[in-house]
Amino acid sequence: MDSLKQDVRYAVRTLAKHRGFTAIAVLCLALGIGANATIFSVVNALLLRPLPYAEPNRLVALYETDLKDPEARNALSFADFADIRAGSTSFEALALHYSRFFTVTGGDQPEGVEGEVVTPSLFRILGYKPILGRDFLPEEEQQGKEHVLLLSHGFWERRFASDPKIVGQTLQLNGVAYTVIGVMPRRFSFPEGEQIWVPMALDASSEPRGNHYMDGLGRLKHGVTVEQATRDVNTIAAQLARQYPKTNAGSGATVRPFREELVAGEIRTVVWVMFGAVCFVLAIACANVANLLLARASAREREIAVRTALGASRGRIIRQLLTESVLVALMGGGLGVLFAHLGLKAMIANIPAEIPFWMVFDLDPRVLAFTLVISLVTGLLFGLAPALQASNANLQASLKEGGRGSGAGARRNRLRSSLVIAEVALSLVLLIGASLMVKSFLRLRSVNPGFDAANALTVRIYLGGDKYTEIRTRATIFANVLERLRALPGVSNAAAVSSIPLSGNNSSQSFEIEGQPATPGNAPSAAVRTITATYFGTMKIPLVSGRPFTDREMMDSTPVVLVNQTLAERYWPGKDAIGRRLRMGTDSTAPWLTVVGVAPEVKMRELDTRPEAQIYTTFAFVPYRTMSLIVRTGCPPQAGGCDPTALAAAVRAAVHEVDPTLPLIEMETLRWIVDASFWEKGLYGKMFGVFGIVALVLAAVGVYGVMAYAVSQRTQELGVRMALGAQRGDVFRLVVGRGLWLAGIGLAIGLLGAFGLTRVLSSVLYGVTATDPFIFGGISLLLGGVAFLASYLPARRATRVDPIVALRYE
Repeated sequence: MDSLKQDVRYAVRTLAKHRGFTAIAVLCLALGIGANATIFSVVNALLLRPLPYAEPNRLVALYETDLKDPEARNALSFADFADIRAGSTSFEALALHYSRFFTVTGGDQPEGVEGEVVTPSLFRILGYKPILGRDFLPEEEQQGKEHVLLLSHGFWERRFASDPKIVGQTLQLNGVAYTVIGVMPRRFSFPEGEQIWVPMALDASSEPRGNHYMDGLGRLKHGVTVEQATRDVNTIAAQLARQYPKTNAGSGATVRPFREELVAGEIRTVVWVMFGAVCFVLAIACANVANLLLARASAREREIAVRTALGASRGRIIRQLLTESVLVALMGGGLGVLFAHLGLKAMIANIPAEIPFWMVFDLDPRVLAFTLVISLVTGLLFGLAPALQASNANLQASLKEGGRGSGAGARRNRLRSSLVIAEVALSLVLLIGASLMVKSFLRLRSVNPGFDAANALTVRIYLGGDKYTEIRTRATIFANVLERLRALPGVSNAAAVSSIPLSGNNSSQSFEIEGQPATPGNAPSAAVRTITATYFGTMKIPLVSGRPFTDREMMDSTPVVLVNQTLAERYWPGKDAIGRRLRMGTDSTAPWLTVVGVAPEVKMRELDTRPEAQIYTTFAFVPYRTMSLIVRTGCPPQAGGCDPTALAAAVRAAVHEVDPTLPLIEMETLRWIVDASFWEKGLYGKMFGVFGIVALVLAAVGVYGVMAYAVSQRTQELGVRMALGAQRGDVFRLVVGRGLWLAGIGLAIGLLGAFGLTRVLSSVLYGVTATDPFIFGGISLLLGGVAFLASYLPARRATRVDPIVALRYE
């Protein structure tokens, strides 16, 4: 222990004496360790930290599946869920839930809130209890007993000022009185952002078995595996398919761990790829510091030789040198924690969506322990080779006057050259991967969504309560609201749609083409949007053929419909779709709808998805209570447009002129919705770009350091060459050629590695292949150019060597 203390004290004095070396080494390692700590905190939050639920490993998500597409995950119908719940033996409990908007009235302003309709067992499955009041009771799943609700902690604080007497009070939701029975804990939200929960009270015998819009959640019994539960529910699904072939033929069921439901496979892939990228950054930083230590080892040959001559063993010298490298790594780790803290703040600032309560990006004890471990391991790894080299010096040659060229010099040069080659190879792989991600993001950003997102404001309104039960009343309200919006100064047009494209709110429905009957369980389906007559004009979507809906068709039930090009070409290839007929669902009594227009392709779900069949219906035919308004300003493009959010107050006033109880929900610009639909890709691109730049800088520093050191070591040789007639250009080419030779080897190795490793990215790229020749060639030229510049300055210095001075050197 005493000798270790001596080593530490000596290492501290040595590092303090050489502040420049220490600062550069610590900064290099801090960049690598900080990047690793940042991404590990993401890995920890998404994949490692246990979910904040009771025994989360037993939580599973329940789906229906399409037997023709095993990867498909479909929502459940209540009737199917009830049969699975009654017949399954694999679960302690099963629950069902779906999202719903509620209008809360009774205060100064009506308020629209996100809510969740749940079966009473949900919170017991999750293992959460209210901090005030009680949970739902099983009997509150029965109709007539469901008018109770739970409040989120945030909603209780904001609207009721944390009133401890809230339990038992009545709240008006959609014009219906609900009794508050409890308040959930702080930060709890399920599934994301919900503010209230109400019990689900449905009758399985009367619920349409074909209505699939609910999500299932279950808790496995002890000892039951996911595979066993999947076989169990699949057996029940097969029985339902035989019993109800019209709605269930071709359908199965499956379960999967709940964490996989929360963290999609694509996100898992990207997170692990980013973790691999920062490991490359750390490896490059380690190579740089190892080169610095090798350079210092040459300057310390005499010191080490003296210590050896005085009796120090090789093991003691190695331990001393490793102590110094570990201290440098620990200082780099401490600074890296600061960099990680700043990196996490920057990352969170670039996430426009609300972060789920279970997803906590912080430097918790697990992340700090990881940082400490990689700091220690890094210190040992980058310090070991230099320590072995330095401790193996030729004692006699090192003790000679001016002895600098001991036998270890050639070995050190080979090791330094190998480290530079490794740096260049790792940098090339990382830069190519980063460039692929950035190019993919730029390609995605340039995708035409099929509509004009500029100068438009969107907001949702919900027609809650009994006064909007009548379909014609709903149609009248929306018609009056749109009329007032179009009359606002600066507004060129306004429309309503059941859900804005790319907003994440999507619904699909099966349909039947006249003359093309579908077999049971094999009916085609399409994305469905309910729109008003001015929708295509407001969104600036030019029809391919036909006409839009009329105002009269919005108010009555005229059986007309619009379809998109994909649907028209798929089911009426080579024919005019106008005048053709289809009907929604599989009910033979449903009316036939005549196609009056064909719309172009519009990106409904994500910008990188393939075209899908789409159907547009009139509001009178599908009278949603929740609709999104689109208000477009009249600013000309040549004037640079204008800020549509300036209309927010006027839009709110216009809606409340029609009905002061209507809440306005999620007022956003259409451009923001488009950008938010692919923010993940943008974040990936930015982070990979930062890692690539850091790798490029570190590689440049590494090449420069090696070449500068080589020139200083070869001063006498270069002087001899110039004394014997070598020209400055010859010396310049010699030095630069050496640097480019090392870089060339690194580039060749890096290209081979990049061809293999970048294929992992293929599943998350858009519009670019994992072997894009322009990126591979361009990045190779860039890195080669950086290597040339890094060799240029040492080469220039070499050409200025005075042969007389060099021949006297040492």
